[in-house]
Amino acid sequence: MPQPPPERERSPARNIYAFGLTSFLNDTATEMAYWVLPAFLVSLGAGPAQLGVIEGVAESVASFAKLFSGYLTDRIDRRKPIVVAGYAVANAVKPVLALATSWWHVLLIRFSDRLAKGVRGAPRDVMVAETVPKERLGSAYGLIQSMDSAGAIAGPLIALFLLARYGIRSVFWAAAVPGALCVLVAALGIVETKRRKTDATAAEKSQKQNVALPADATLPGAFYFVLIAVTLFSLGNSSDMFLVMRAQSVGIPVALAPLLGLVFNITYTLGSWPAGWFSDHFSQRYIAAAGYLIFAAVYFVFGRAPSTLAIWISMAVYGIYYALTQPVLKSLVVQSVDAGVRGRALGIYAFVTSVATLAASVITGELWKHYGTGVPFYFSAALALISAGLLLMKTKTQESFKT
Repeated sequence: MPQPPPERERSPARNIYAFGLTSFLNDTATEMAYWVLPAFLVSLGAGPAQLGVIEGVAESVASFAKLFSGYLTDRIDRRKPIVVAGYAVANAVKPVLALATSWWHVLLIRFSDRLAKGVRGAPRDVMVAETVPKERLGSAYGLIQSMDSAGAIAGPLIALFLLARYGIRSVFWAAAVPGALCVLVAALGIVETKRRKTDATAAEKSQKQNVALPADATLPGAFYFVLIAVTLFSLGNSSDMFLVMRAQSVGIPVALAPLLGLVFNITYTLGSWPAGWFSDHFSQRYIAAAGYLIFAAVYFVFGRAPSTLAIWISMAVYGIYYALTQPVLKSLVVQSVDAGVRGRALGIYAFVTSVATLAASVITGELWKHYGTGVPFYFSAALALISAGLLLMKTKTQESFKT
């Protein structure tokens, strides 16, 4: 009997480009709404304390979703439906912001948005890791991050135009367009990936025997050491909306808030892929530590706020911090563990840092309320310096990482 034709090998480029385009469209929709949210909350009678609660609760629910999603990702073979559903829910609720009349309405919408993001994150990142060779993982994450932040350039530009002509609520309605395109590209463009047969066989054998590998065998000490440094940093990494509020307090008009996002995302977009590429060839720890040092400098300037020009320059430099940390740390986590527990590692990493980010938003809101505008930024800068030092420490647990 004639043999069936062999299954055609899928090109890694298709998934990477599909993920990149999906991220671009999703972030266009997200950033259209995100940078005008502080001004919208003020119009509803809310302030820094309410913003801290909204962003804190949103991040906390996302953190639990990421933890659950990470464990689920390692136990299922079809991850695409979860990714597509996550994009669909997030982009269905964004336009509803146009109907909000109270700050708690915004809270519910942000809750749904972040829940959806938390659910889709680990499956997507594991699919990327299964699509490209290990030595190109940083470049892949960097390219997707560049597309993501490119959407964050388009979003504020569109929002700036709509704000000038039609008002804040029109921005939320318009976000439905790139959101719908995002879901369409995710559904039609992303190709399902499969775990390697050896990994799947090992996982099935472990389940049948009801035997779990020791935590330190699958998640090495180096993973936990870096996790400690990142968690400490995250305690000072509050919502970027506080940067926008700080900029407004020193004289930058509300209408220019999307432009703040633009200058930040230009450097973020330009730097993400090169940072990912460098992480494939040089020490990931040192690259991430440099990002933390830049963060500390930016937050120190925001604390002093010597002039509006200094704020504009700092927002541009802030994008470099993101480029040096977001794709690099993700690659660092994925490459530190076995393929069969990538989802678990990403879930734990995202969960712990998100919980710390929850605390950061609440802490920043309270410090702002009781001690003034400068103190919370100095606090964040200090934690960033300590965290950078931890990443640079040479310990035996870190020998398993590529240096």
